[in-house]
Amino acid sequence: MGMLAAAALVWIGAHLGIAGTGIRRVIAGRIGEGAFRGVFSLVSFATIAWLIVSYRRADTTLLWAAPAWLRVCILAVMLVACLLLVASVAAPNPTAVGSERALGREPRGIQRVTRHPMLWAFALWAGAHVLGNGDTASLLFFGAFLVTALAGMPSIDAKVARRDPPNWQVLAAGTSILPFGAIAAGRNRLVTGEIGWVVPVLGVVLWAALFVLHPWLFGASPLPGW
Repeated sequence: MGMLAAAALVWIGAHLGIAGTGIRRVIAGRIGEGAFRGVFSLVSFATIAWLIVSYRRADTTLLWAAPAWLRVCILAVMLVACLLLVASVAAPNPTAVGSERALGREPRGIQRVTRHPMLWAFALWAGAHVLGNGDTASLLFFGAFLVTALAGMPSIDAKVARRDPPNWQVLAAGTSILPFGAIAAGRNRLVTGEIGWVVPVLGVVLWAALFVLHPWLFGASPLPGW
């Protein structure tokens, strides 16, 4: 459990303590933006591998057992996560580094719903697994991803606002961190035609594939007893 806790702290520290602070600008200024992205990607992949290995080897204690109704709700949450994930990669992300062109455009598609669809997908995935598994090892493993996903949204917003204030104002005026927040506030509207039908279909296919393959890929069924 100690190794898993250390890996979780390194993951959170790297993303919130380096990538999400002025330390990133200092390092990138010395070694270059491209070099920083490359090194940070290597560190991230290495830490993910460390997390996975530590999680599989960790002793764990069951804190609660998820009832059947909760597991069904988690399946629904995972469907939303899959839809958001597919939608996030199907269109340019204006909050990503190097996406200045997309940043200057009016929000479209899934960006009308939230400007951080991918991070919300990871947050929902992580939170669902914390609730569904209910053990200490899962709390550390999935909790690390949940913390970085949720804290990463305002952190990314702050970086984008510093990088390009005028275009950030355009994006912020028509979008929100909270899904459907801008739509509910009357600052935007849902246009399903901009998302299309391919994204929902692929999202459902991904969700169904994960459901069917989950026992073979991860050693546990999403619905024990089925």
